[in-house]
Parts: sequence; C-alpha cells; structure tokens
Amino acid sequence: MTEFSGIKALVFDVFGTVVDWRGSVIREGEKLGKEKGLDTDWAAFADEWRGRYKPSMDRVRSGETSWRNLDALHRASLEELLEEFEVTNLTEEEKDHLNRVWHRLDPWPDSVPGLTRLKRRYVISTLSNGNIALLTNMAKRAGLPWDMIFSAELVRHYKPDPETYLMPPDLLGLHPEQVMLVAAHPSDLRAARSHGLRTAYVLRPLEWGPGVEPEEPDSSFDIVANDFAELAEKLGA
Repeated sequence: MTEFSGIKALVFDVFGTVVDWRGSVIREGEKLGKEKGLDTDWAAFADEWRGRYKPSMDRVRSGETSWRNLDALHRASLEELLEEFEVTNLTEEEKDHLNRVWHRLDPWPDSVPGLTRLKRRYVISTLSNGNIALLTNMAKRAGLPWDMIFSAELVRHYKPDPETYLMPPDLLGLHPEQVMLVAAHPSDLRAARSHGLRTAYVLRPLEWGPGVEPEEPDSSFDIVANDFAELAEKLGA
C-alpha cells in the first residue's frame, strides 16, 4: 500500500470501464425493434455506432469541425447509421430517445459496490469524453456514487488532449501523480501516464462482446485488476 499512499483521487474512464455500453445499446435497440417491427442487427448497430466515436471526436480535436458535445456527435452518427441500416420509420422523438440511450447505460455488476468501497478512501470522479448532462443522468439512473463529474466538456478538449488529463489535478489542487486514472483502455492510460497521472488497468473482456480478447496490459501500468473489487483490494480500500 505504501507505493500508493500519495494518491488522493481516482478518476474513471466511463464507457466500457464503468458501464456496459454495448449490451445496453443492444437491449434498447431490440426493445425498439419489437415496438417498430424492425429487423435490425442491433449488435452490429451498436458496434458501428461506437466505431464512429473516436473519428467524430478526432474531427473536433483537429479543428475540422467546431466544438460539439458528445450528445451532438452521437446524434450525427445515429443519423448516418439509421440510413445505412435502412431504419426509416422513427419519429424525431424516437430518434432523440434512442440517441439518449448513452445516458441510460447499465453498470457492470461490480461497478457500484466497487466505487462505493473506493469512495471511502479516495475522491472518485469520472474523467470522460461524455458531456455533463449525459454523465449526470447516467449516474443518477445507475446509482454511480461519484463525488463529482469531470467531463471533456469542461475544457472543450477530448481525450487524449492533455487539457483533459490535467483538468482533475488542476481543479482538485493536486499534483498529477496524486491522481490515478482507472480505465479499460490501454491507449487512454498511456496518454494519462504521459502527463504524470498514475494508472490502473481494469480488464473488461465483454466490452466488445464474447470472443474479443482485451489488450494485454502495459508493464508500466501501476495496477492491473480484473474488476473494481480487486482494484479496491490493491489500493487498500
């Protein structure tokens, strides 16, 4: 525990790390499909929607498009997907509801108890590209016990821009090495580490569905854990 005694705050990637975006989108899509008589491959739809996530943010990061929050980026991607999957019978209200599925993602089974345990010892927060309304609504619905919401929207920079990673230590009055990013994505962790944050890799083998192996951990990550319970154990919480 001594090596982690200087850590004061844990900040969490959310999509895939804390919540099951894929399973949640598939379930809501299947429900909508039954209501509307749609013969849609919702697993493929979910994967394609998530696949547009990074390219849409990269266009903002490069200056190709002006700042738009994640709800707006998701909606633009949704319009493309509805056309590609030949879903033509949704009202605007139904499209809006479907787009806000990202506000209603279900947590992994260990997320709420693990976060509750970690909160007793550490300040815990999101560090997500999701916008504030999305992350707040998600937390309220799922019972995620954040102390605060750190969103890319606050600095208008998407990860992996340095402004996003340096926001938590800056706003909390901490040094970067006193903040640990918890994520299921090694690229996110490597970027955070390059700006001085500590890193914890939590494996989420079902993020992209069965049969997709998670990336091997980087030997320089401070912690590798199978779930939030193991993370809490390793952090002495």
